[in-house]
Amino acid sequence: MRSRSYDDPNLTPPWKRSTPAPEVAAERDLVVEEVGTGFCGAVVRVEKTAEGLTVTLEDRFGKHRVFPMEPRGFLIDGKQVTLVRPQAPGPRGPLLSASGSIAVTDAKARVARAGRIYVEGKHDAELVERVWGHDLRVEGVVVEYLEGVDDLPAIVDSFSPGPDARLGVLVDHLVPGSKESRIAAAVTGANVLIVGHPYIDVWEAVKPASVGIREWPRVPRGEDWKTGICRSLGWNMTTGEAWQRILASVHTYKDLQPELLGRVEELIDFVTAP
Repeated sequence: MRSRSYDDPNLTPPWKRSTPAPEVAAERDLVVEEVGTGFCGAVVRVEKTAEGLTVTLEDRFGKHRVFPMEPRGFLIDGKQVTLVRPQAPGPRGPLLSASGSIAVTDAKARVARAGRIYVEGKHDAELVERVWGHDLRVEGVVVEYLEGVDDLPAIVDSFSPGPDARLGVLVDHLVPGSKESRIAAAVTGANVLIVGHPYIDVWEAVKPASVGIREWPRVPRGEDWKTGICRSLGWNMTTGEAWQRILASVHTYKDLQPELLGRVEELIDFVTAP
């Protein structure tokens, strides 16, 4: 008589059967952890090889590693998953810009408006250009940056805002009772709109997951904030290099916090209003 075997999965007792891990599409920028090595990073690409599908991950230091897409081979939020190849995109709708607006592909260059948007620093200007650059060029809006919020009263006075030349300003860390809020209140008027986000620096307005980190660290009072961020994250680089890494992780408005998104949209509407 042939002995009973449990090699056939249909004959395996229920208590010995493993539950299949959920399948997750390996979309670009998805952050996962490889089970065997503990390597954590964002998906860069999926490739088909002779041995099967592989996924390339990039960790927070910019290091790339390639892993086979084996069943139950990755963790998301501590739970095992099976990465699968993303489906090919379906029929395309209207082409969208990085800000989520419908892209204008046949517009001629527009003469710059008299109105302006000022932001507090070079990094803010680069971030606004990365996400809203298309929209700003279509509308003819020029973005300039302050060296510091203390310069704002002199800039407003020199600009001489009016109904046809409105001035919008984006300020970092604009919270009640702060120096920034007092300066903003002193220069706000019918043709001057000062808005801000609550973050210490615009770096924090980028979603941590987009950068490949769990959260933005807390920096002790008295320590240079950007230097402290690099130290806490173990980034052995200058703050300039760190910013380029952060900026490179921003592809669309989805990579930014809503507290920044709403304020920039508000400024664009303000300076382009009839």
